[in-house]
Amino acid sequence: MATAHIFAFLISNNFGFGNTLKHIFQLVGKIALISSLFLAFSFPLSSTAKGNKPHAKKTVAAKHVKASAKSSSKSSAKSSSKATAKSKKAGKQVIVASSRSKANGKMVIRVRGSGGFKSKAVFVSPRLLKDARGRPLKGKALVAARRKAIMLASMPLIVVPPKLSFGELAGLHRAQDELDLKSGVALVIDQDTNEVLFNKNGNTVLPIASLTKLMTGVVVSEARLPMNESITITQDDVDTEKGSRSRLSVGTTLTRGEMMHLALMSSENRAANALGRTYPGGMPEFVRLMNAKAKLLGMRATRYVEPTGLSSNNQSSAHDLALLVSAAHKDAALREYSTSPGTEVAVGDKTLQYNNTNRLIKNPTWDIGLKKPGYISEAGQCLVMQTKSAGRKLIMVFLDSAGKLSRLGDAERVRRWVESNPNPQANPLAVPQATVVLTKQS
Repeated sequence: MATAHIFAFLISNNFGFGNTLKHIFQLVGKIALISSLFLAFSFPLSSTAKGNKPHAKKTVAAKHVKASAKSSSKSSAKSSSKATAKSKKAGKQVIVASSRSKANGKMVIRVRGSGGFKSKAVFVSPRLLKDARGRPLKGKALVAARRKAIMLASMPLIVVPPKLSFGELAGLHRAQDELDLKSGVALVIDQDTNEVLFNKNGNTVLPIASLTKLMTGVVVSEARLPMNESITITQDDVDTEKGSRSRLSVGTTLTRGEMMHLALMSSENRAANALGRTYPGGMPEFVRLMNAKAKLLGMRATRYVEPTGLSSNNQSSAHDLALLVSAAHKDAALREYSTSPGTEVAVGDKTLQYNNTNRLIKNPTWDIGLKKPGYISEAGQCLVMQTKSAGRKLIMVFLDSAGKLSRLGDAERVRRWVESNPNPQANPLAVPQATVVLTKQS
């Protein structure tokens, strides 16, 4: 190709050749140019084709690797699944499916355990299948509630150690007495003479739980507010301190008299809170009046922060509570409400039956003029009451009793002791006295 260009250059510059020869060499140059162009285009094409072959091989190899990885993944997943199945089989029961709830509150669930598949019935509280207003759940909400209920019912039982009361933490139960009372604090006073008949740690300051409601009733009664005035339960009355339940749902409307009746007889927390919330001046004014009344009665070791007793910051001593019982007993409404065996209240289109929380009220051998029990974990089981025994009017106070029925048992022991000793001397038992002021646990 280079030679042809040289000859064409010579001819074009008249280096001694004829026109015919000139044309011949021009033709040869053109042929050579076409040939060179053909070679130039054909080489990269063939090179590309040859280069594509390794690429294609690589693509195939990649497919093999990918397929191998996929196969390995499936194998791994399969083995993992088998391992999981083995672990489930070796461990606790696993819920597979469940049926709809039955009328008896049970749900039939299908579980997988060490013995394979089997069906069993678990109890599901109907409360878990209702909304906050007590209406049955429907649709997705019901399905979610059932799943939650089944999970809760199938969970292993976790035993939580009981929370020690303030009195237990202070060692009050180690104090011995001749009556072998189960209460850390006990005080018995002759109401007419103010004579102390029995005293066990009577000056100790402890949380008083629902005994608080007795002062709530005193403040409401002395205000001479209209008892037929309607009061509606709101979200503000819902217990956020202890999470206690109530049959008075948000939106329930009762009279002030009915609210106080339920608060004193059945220790209804929402009713007690509503009484304080709706007092003229609101809750702050009501709590202020509670503390002012306590000071007026000489209850120097007493402090109130709210009207229900759910807060452990409501604290007092047995001596102070005896003063409160004596003052409250003078109010006919408080005597009636606290000792009523039961009552019915109309809530919407249904009627609710409430009963007295103290079973001694229904005992014909007891003559009780006023009573109020109480309980929170910090206070233990508590009881104050006015009663008659052996011709005497007595005020009994029991705080921080261990066991649900122990406070009632202590009351029976004290009554039998008074009846067997018609004229007991003041403070006849040598009981170690403790004065302990306790505050809210951190």
